[in-house]
Amino acid sequence: MLTLTLNDPATRNALGPDMLRELEAQLRRFEEDPEDRVLLLTGTDPSFCSGANVKGFNRTIEEANPAEDAAPDEGGSPWSRMDARRGRKVTIDPGSGALMPLRLHKLQKPTIAAVNGHAIGVGMGLALACDIRFASESAIFSEAFVRMGLVPGDGSCWQLPRLIGLSHTLLLQYTGDRLDAAEAHRIGLVSRALPHAQLMEAATELAARLARGPAYAISLTKYLVHNSLNLGLEESLELAHAAQEIARSTGDHREAVRAFLEKRSPKFEGR
Repeated sequence: MLTLTLNDPATRNALGPDMLRELEAQLRRFEEDPEDRVLLLTGTDPSFCSGANVKGFNRTIEEANPAEDAAPDEGGSPWSRMDARRGRKVTIDPGSGALMPLRLHKLQKPTIAAVNGHAIGVGMGLALACDIRFASESAIFSEAFVRMGLVPGDGSCWQLPRLIGLSHTLLLQYTGDRLDAAEAHRIGLVSRALPHAQLMEAATELAARLARGPAYAISLTKYLVHNSLNLGLEESLELAHAAQEIARSTGDHREAVRAFLEKRSPKFEGR
């Protein structure tokens, strides 16, 4: 198990360039180390992650080309302008933090977010990108992009409707209102809402439990869930059958069968 703590108290753990580089380095190491089977992501109190560094927004505005900014675009309405741009090659600035939720989403190992405080904007996106979310009573969630005249550019337009439905999603994204842990739990944004003092104990206990499990089967399960989101039932069943054939060939499956016959707990090795 690997625990990563976002730690930049001066910015309430905002995703600046230094933190992004360090986080990427740790995720790369996590992927390559077979002994680290579960990722637990949290932040230094009182925040989980306050979002992107707003100073970077001002720098982007100052560096923008005024001529380009003033140039007329195709069509006048927001949707017509978007329709005209669809299909064009888009380059996402890796320093913006917008790609980090995708990076977490694509990890082949289980991930848990222990949301200990404010998870704002892309900070909320980091929590959404994890497989499971636990929140302390101090947690606050906000799709704050609209407050800066921006759109959710961190993947939450894909994640949130699948988690909490369209109405809850659009309410959060249109208003940027803040959501406490109890409400986040009620609408299904987090799996558990806990007293602050119990958050890390509960999240660590779950991470340790998953780390003791059959890592190969868990990874295949994550693959199935992600890919089944856009499939019909029949296609999903066919995909699951292929995954089951792979799972049956693993040492962990053989160990589970032996343990069952010998009336003992299995000792999974992740292969």
